[in-house]
Amino acid sequence: MNVIIANKYRDALANLDVEVIKKLEGEFTVEEIIETFKNFFFQKMILDITSLKNYKDIKTLQQLSLALDTDKLILLLDGSPETSDPEFLSDLISMHIYNFTMNVDGVKWLYEHPNNYRDVAQYHQLDTIHGVVPTAPLASDDSSHSHFKNASVIAFKNVTEGAGATTLVYIAKKQLERNYKVVCIEVDKHDFIYFDDKYLVSVSNSELGNTISKYSNMDAILIDANNSNSVEGLADNVFYLLEPSKIKLNKLLAKNPSVLANIKNKKIVLNKCSLTSQDVSDFEYETKLSVFAKVPPLNDQSSDNKALDEFLGKLGFYKQTETSATRKGVSGLFK
Repeated sequence: MNVIIANKYRDALANLDVEVIKKLEGEFTVEEIIETFKNFFFQKMILDITSLKNYKDIKTLQQLSLALDTDKLILLLDGSPETSDPEFLSDLISMHIYNFTMNVDGVKWLYEHPNNYRDVAQYHQLDTIHGVVPTAPLASDDSSHSHFKNASVIAFKNVTEGAGATTLVYIAKKQLERNYKVVCIEVDKHDFIYFDDKYLVSVSNSELGNTISKYSNMDAILIDANNSNSVEGLADNVFYLLEPSKIKLNKLLAKNPSVLANIKNKKIVLNKCSLTSQDVSDFEYETKLSVFAKVPPLNDQSSDNKALDEFLGKLGFYKQTETSATRKGVSGLFK
């Protein structure tokens, strides 16, 4: 079910052929919208930008993007000079808001054919930082990690047994190192020795902080965290990996019935995932989890896992993605 928040375009959105669980009309502060929907399950939020007070200030959208899942947001712009400015659109993309349009037909298109980064990459101005959201890799809103500010520190933890954190970290490194300086760290394990790579480092949990500091000149530090509790305080972002097969999930819940509740507010990645977008929505509804991303099965023998680029782009690593000028315009944007 979906949410519609409308103001100027309320009449046009009233005729939108989607199932609606909640509808708001009028102008609201970003705080009011966040408070209303932060614990509310919905499939998509269709937001008429004129219903958001102070919407021409890009920082208002930034605040919204930090609190809600941007993958579920479809933004109907008003075509004003401010919201159609290339810098404004570029900033939306930096916030991982990829589904925006200037007409109701575009809303329906994006509902059925959501954009990913590749669909909007040509609008992303990577050579300019507008003082809102950096186009460098995704950073946490926790300023306590400032001593690692030169590197984006990203950790992965398996939730279901064998969810693939080690392999994902290794493949992500291979995909990124064409354009970035990358080091990987595994904690309290020694699987990396089989890869024979000096930038795959095995350390104990007690050594983790010092090792991160040692490699702070890198662009990215990827951590296979295993059972480390220290990583929550050291990494900018920690992703929890679930392999969403029935047998894996049932085994997990049999061992620990409360495990899903314990990770409810964490960043969830469905790894080795072949689910459709609708399947993911059903998964979110049944588990009450919000899925940050899904990663398909990957080939660790391949020299190029393009299927991983969308996930890496969502983390802020855009250089390996297509930016061809021949790509068509944003789906529905100028219809």
